[in-house]
Amino acid sequence: MIAIIKYNGGNVSSVQNALNRFGAESIITDDFELIKNADKVIFPGVGEASSTMKILKEKGLDQLIPTLKQPVLGICLGMQLMCKNNEEGNTVGMGIFDLSVKKFPAKDIVPHMGWNTISGFNSTIYSGIKEESDVYFVHSFYCELSEDTSSICDYILPFSASLQKDNFYAMQFHPEKSGEIGSRLLQNFLKL
Repeated sequence: MIAIIKYNGGNVSSVQNALNRFGAESIITDDFELIKNADKVIFPGVGEASSTMKILKEKGLDQLIPTLKQPVLGICLGMQLMCKNNEEGNTVGMGIFDLSVKKFPAKDIVPHMGWNTISGFNSTIYSGIKEESDVYFVHSFYCELSEDTSSICDYILPFSASLQKDNFYAMQFHPEKSGEIGSRLLQNFLKL
């Protein structure tokens, strides 16, 4: 069973629909016991950082998520909120990744939206995926590069397209909208 964290954030249904295509059983929930006992947990997100973090705190999910022991996947805003802080709304995150999330400088079109290339794979989640693969992004804020960076994208500047630390995986792009590559990544996550 895969628990998809429910917190009034966008994109939850599209993640569940992607899992349904693989025949993976999932539930959208904010129930602590269901989340703690799930085989895998997905923390998707589309929205604004400070208001989303407020909801997570009200539900106590900000305390639960960092304690999870099974594989956890953060997507887009989910990835950003797993970091220590975010310039959007001066938001304090969960600190799973010791990284700051910053706004792209206005040297090109922001948000970074559409297909872009990722490379520099440094995680088993990329098993069977060719370097220089294209995935789908929609974001105005980015995670810095760090020792937890598991893939890199370059838009205005190089940034962490994905992260991994212990049982925590995170993707700035949307695997559920990234065609065959995204499907393979989700399937790789399910096999962890």
